[in-house]
Amino acid sequence: MADHHPCLDRLPDCSRPLNPLSVRFIPYAEARQQPNIVVDGAPLPSSLLTLSHWPNNQSPAAARRDTSTATVFAWLDKPEPQISVPFVTNNHFDEDGLFSVFALSEPQQALAMRELLIAASFAGDFGVVRRRDAARLCFIIEALTDPASGALPAAVFAASDRVGALYQAVLPMLPEIVRDLQQGSPRFGALWAVPDEHLSASEALLADGTVTIEELPEIDLAIVRIPSQLPPRSMRRYLEDEQAAVHPFAVNSATRCTRLLRVQGQHYEFEYRYESWLQIVSRRVPLRVRLEGVVERLNALETAAPMWIADDPMTGIVPRLRRSDASPSTLSLETVIAELRSAFDSAPVAWDPCDWTKHGPA
Repeated sequence: MADHHPCLDRLPDCSRPLNPLSVRFIPYAEARQQPNIVVDGAPLPSSLLTLSHWPNNQSPAAARRDTSTATVFAWLDKPEPQISVPFVTNNHFDEDGLFSVFALSEPQQALAMRELLIAASFAGDFGVVRRRDAARLCFIIEALTDPASGALPAAVFAASDRVGALYQAVLPMLPEIVRDLQQGSPRFGALWAVPDEHLSASEALLADGTVTIEELPEIDLAIVRIPSQLPPRSMRRYLEDEQAAVHPFAVNSATRCTRLLRVQGQHYEFEYRYESWLQIVSRRVPLRVRLEGVVERLNALETAAPMWIADDPMTGIVPRLRRSDASPSTLSLETVIAELRSAFDSAPVAWDPCDWTKHGPA
């Protein structure tokens, strides 16, 4: 049985469910003036219901799940709706938000692809692959949001409200994308083929022991050892371009640890996974702690230039600790782990998703 999560103690009971059958998407700015359901984001004063896993949200307790998509489907499982709300909205665009909006605006179609959309929400948000078509669906969505791909009209990216324009462009496409994935159609293959090959190659490296993961469960840390000669590859993650030698979907699917330390020769990079930013209800995720002390200690110990930095604040999706110029460190892995362990034990909490007012942005 999953641990009871302390966030649930402050959530309301499910009230009468709203009628999702007439809900349509409206951009977040416009929703300020309209009664709405907000999914996968922060509620507005005009929001009558929140279905989200974000910090400080007031989603119905009985519907709470680890992703917003799963939360929406859990809410849709409730008895016959009694109250009608015309609009659904979100303050950002990503896979979990897209699937959540789609499930409310097109519930009959969404229910037919429920398991795929929920699996894809875990892949998109957490990099956890439960089925391959879910990963490919995320790769397609990531490619669609890349202006360089040319997959969507340039006007979408030139819009003053790019988030709203992306929803309006991609929502009508989603049923066809899913249908083509299920039927093995090549139409969208060009959008998922390259990241899918990267994922396959990364999974193979983990399977044959070329890349290894050592877990230190007492501090929720996974040490990912990557061969020095393995070059980084371009990829998209959280709708941004980045470089990764091993695809994060492969790593995150192979460990539940939410603190990752990638080691490639004398190159070290620490990362808090996205799960630690959210209100995860299936298990307890250790809180993020501040890393300024680790930066000071590592820079003091470094015999090379003191180039260690940490993202500040620790409230980003996946904040990292690394060397600012990507140069190799002179420190041993054992030293880096020891400094991280000390911080996990004693450093102040940097982010508590159950207490936005104390640790969140002003």
